[in-house]
Amino acid sequence: MRLMDRDSKSLLPLSPAVLHILLCLAGGPRHGYGIMQDVVEHSNGLYKLGPGTLYDNLQKLMDQRLVEEVRGKAANEDPRRRYYGLTKLGRSTLMADVERLANVVREAQLRLKPAGDLR
Repeated sequence: MRLMDRDSKSLLPLSPAVLHILLCLAGGPRHGYGIMQDVVEHSNGLYKLGPGTLYDNLQKLMDQRLVEEVRGKAANEDPRRRYYGLTKLGRSTLMADVERLANVVREAQLRLKPAGDLR
């Protein structure tokens, strides 16, 4: 198991909205509408963020220094839009929560195996 940054560990577990936002930003800077579209896409339409939820969470993430507003990072950037990117702490926090979730899934798989199934 990896050692987690103390600051990252104190922020776990991430809420579903925050997890989805950070996952989107792990691929590079995005503007708000792009984040909302990416969440729908990578959740196969099962999770949708409304503007209020998105921007409230982005502000909290900026206050926690997990996300920062970025400028001039994307070649086709629209100057009218605000773009957001992960900070180093944001990336380490996301990695820590993904590791936590992987452990939960492993435990669930073990417990949900039918009795007698030794695979």
